[in-house]
Amino acid sequence: MTGPLVVVGDALLDVDLVGRSERLCPDAPVPVVDDVVEQARPGGAALAAALAAADGRDVVLIAPIASDADGERLRSLLENRLRLIGVPIDGETAVKRRVRVNGQSLVRLDSGRVGSVIGALPAEAVAALRNAAAVLVSDYGRGCTGRPDLRASLGHATPVVWDPHPRGAIPVTGVRLVTPNAAEAAQTTGRTGASLADIGRQADELVRTYEAGAVAVTLGSRGALLSYGGGAPLVVPAAYVASGDSCGAGDRFAATVAGLLADGALLTEAVAGAVWAATEFVAAGGAAGWATAEFVAAGGAAAVFVPVGGPTRGAAGDPPAATSMDATAEQVFARVRASGGTTVATGGCFDLLHAGHIATLRHARRLGDCLVVCLNSDDSVRRLKGTDRPLVPAVDRARVVAALGCVDAVVIFDEDTPEAVLCRLRPDVWVKGGDYAGADLPEAPLLRSWNGQAVAVPYLEGRSTTGLIRALSQPREDNHL
Repeated sequence: MTGPLVVVGDALLDVDLVGRSERLCPDAPVPVVDDVVEQARPGGAALAAALAAADGRDVVLIAPIASDADGERLRSLLENRLRLIGVPIDGETAVKRRVRVNGQSLVRLDSGRVGSVIGALPAEAVAALRNAAAVLVSDYGRGCTGRPDLRASLGHATPVVWDPHPRGAIPVTGVRLVTPNAAEAAQTTGRTGASLADIGRQADELVRTYEAGAVAVTLGSRGALLSYGGGAPLVVPAAYVASGDSCGAGDRFAATVAGLLADGALLTEAVAGAVWAATEFVAAGGAAGWATAEFVAAGGAAAVFVPVGGPTRGAAGDPPAATSMDATAEQVFARVRASGGTTVATGGCFDLLHAGHIATLRHARRLGDCLVVCLNSDDSVRRLKGTDRPLVPAVDRARVVAALGCVDAVVIFDEDTPEAVLCRLRPDVWVKGGDYAGADLPEAPLLRSWNGQAVAVPYLEGRSTTGLIRALSQPREDNHL
């Protein structure tokens, strides 16, 4: 990517009012919310830009932001994270306030009128669009994307990803990808039906209507459907998520697609990477969970949520390679800590996954509210096990471990010991498998330094990677695996 990723569209301020509710109001059958804490974060195009910047990208946000108190608050949330080019606007900042209890929204309160007068596009915004590696148009139906000067400038930018809104402008001709959700696709085409066949026909029609390169219809928990206007569409399934908050998932999807296209990824690769990123985003608590890690800790270091390069080229829905998983671990821990839970970590090479590994991981997960696995890199394994190991490269080992239901995230580390990554994550519990009961674990002093606890858990006798390798190397008649 030679130029910045430019995000242009309607910037909002999102505010969560988070509290607890244990009783009903005496004069009405509604919950009483006590001990309310206010958490603010960027919304709309500003959220998409902030997510891309948190990925480590050079990001420019072009958006109308009013000169009121809420606008200043939004600017402060974006400060030092990206370059903001404001567009003049005669109006007030749009604010969405959600009252939330136990991870659930009770009500949303919106303010900020639609129809404010938006001024001309500044010259520096035109230059930024011309020099962009990719452009994401994040339309929230507030008038920004309908301005003729903006639309003319978008005609000179490539690639352009357009995330539409039912009240927004029609995408300019020739954009690389349009990303409506299923409801928006049905509403725009006037076609009913929610089967893949129905959505495929809607997507084909939208490609022709918009004169776009392709349309990716996001399907929530079902993933996304990519159409080029005819032929068999590509459907990228999403991994199963037991629970989560979908707020901001569309922005996470669009920001990831645009970023990966800026990196030179194929469209199919970009969509697959975006489905994975959006799924992980929802599982980690959505925009609220991300904001907890990114903005609540004043002055804290920003946690990269999705790798700059996205997933390695491979099967759709694969997690990212190597050190990119580190940030997901930090995100998981931040979410669990915000809810008062217990964080757990364990480690190992996991070269050939076997029943002993599974037993240890399951035991570890039962000790808290999340489990992060610290995985030795290929170089680390070679130093510990010899030059003939590992048999499986780190990226594939990480994929296998991350696919287990008891594992919430994987961190790959390159040192001989996990001490450095433990210092970053600071888990409440560090778990060792094997015959360590009653022994002094090498990580125990480090865990005690932040009031953590190193523990041993039971293991299955006779299960080891070395034993598997030895058995596989024996003649077939002696191999009882």
